[in-house]
Amino acid sequence: MDTYEEQKRNEKHKRMTEAPVERLILAMSVPTIISMLVSSFYNMVDSVYVGHLDNTESSAAVGIAFSIMVLIQAIGFFFGHGSGNYISRELGSKKYDEAEKMAAVGFFTPIGLGAVIAVAGLLFLTPLAKLLGATGTALPYTVDYLKYILIGTPFMMSSLVLNNQLRLQGNAQFAMIGITAGAILNIFLDPIFIFTLGMCVGGAALATIIAQFVSWLLLLIGSMQKGNIHIRFKHFKPTFERYRQITKGGLPSLCRQGLTSVAVIALNWAVKDYGDSAIAAFSIVSKITAFASSALIGFGQGFQPVCGFNYGAGLYQRVKNAFIFCIKVSTIGLIIISILGYLGAPALVALFRSEDPLLLEIGAQTLRYQCLSFPFMGVVILTNMLLQNIGKTLPASLLAMARQGLFFIPALFLLVSLLGLKGAEWAQPAADIASFLLAVPLCLLEIRELNRLTQ
Repeated sequence: MDTYEEQKRNEKHKRMTEAPVERLILAMSVPTIISMLVSSFYNMVDSVYVGHLDNTESSAAVGIAFSIMVLIQAIGFFFGHGSGNYISRELGSKKYDEAEKMAAVGFFTPIGLGAVIAVAGLLFLTPLAKLLGATGTALPYTVDYLKYILIGTPFMMSSLVLNNQLRLQGNAQFAMIGITAGAILNIFLDPIFIFTLGMCVGGAALATIIAQFVSWLLLLIGSMQKGNIHIRFKHFKPTFERYRQITKGGLPSLCRQGLTSVAVIALNWAVKDYGDSAIAAFSIVSKITAFASSALIGFGQGFQPVCGFNYGAGLYQRVKNAFIFCIKVSTIGLIIISILGYLGAPALVALFRSEDPLLLEIGAQTLRYQCLSFPFMGVVILTNMLLQNIGKTLPASLLAMARQGLFFIPALFLLVSLLGLKGAEWAQPAADIASFLLAVPLCLLEIRELNRLTQ
């Protein structure tokens, strides 16, 4: 390592372990909030443009295919959080060589895995679309959208790895630039491919993967800047221990995102008999709530490198102070967002598709129900991030599985069997409250453990 490189890394270590945690988190969360909002916007912009086509089936197709995009994200987050959390702790301990090897393993593995998934998905494209819950009318639109998304899978996965590795090193500004540039490109490409070139729903998917590829390139360039852990194939040294560490740090993300994919498929099947309008309505609400949640997740991601560095350096009081600060700020912010979302629910749903009265009615009511439970999510998500960041895999995975897996899927089928469509509208709020009740004791136990380590 050259002298300048070592100086930059030492300066970063000093800042992460000595600057006031509140100011540090706020500074680091600005680019991560922007990155998460923009990343979530990737998932929204297709729905907005496709909603202006003259059929509801296209909107339903985007919602049906969303489960595959969530699964791709789950694998990307698994490798990104798994390698990134480990890198963060190693940087806190000044073990730079091991951090470089982990970065390479975390980056190159999902490229190969993504290629395998892409080929398998394209070979069984129509059966896959049916499995995801496509109705007969939405099937051709779903196939048209999915084929492009699958082609871009390796780059979508590895770009998420780069994004998370950069921000967990405390370099969220590079991640923000890469993600933001891709999103802006997507906004411009969507209307060109959908309307000008007449590609309809397939054009939306093609625009998305081109934008994702551009993001991937920019993130890769960002990782090569001075002071960052560089991605080099010569450092690709896959071992059982490195994959174990990735699993330890990434399993909660895989559980959370993977079960979100399963939950989307379950929801599509649960409301399938109510028609394409119902599928599209729930898809639109999930995009809106994901966009709102992305601000919270981005704020939490500003906390994660602070947590990783200081936990690795043995500064447990700073970890506790940072965690409590984030809980307070996020809860206040979520209350404000929930009030605004409840009041503006009809207008928000209409942004995606205003020509379908049934879709508007279902979507607005579902969004209002979800706003009632949204303020509880700060405790759930930040407790999960803390546990995951410090390597407590079992409780982190349990909490990660709770919202969309342990609670949502059973609540969905139980409430739909009892209340029909109204039950589907209430399933997510019920799961959110149950997740909060599980998170509270885990949160308190971890604060007690940090107090013990500080003494």
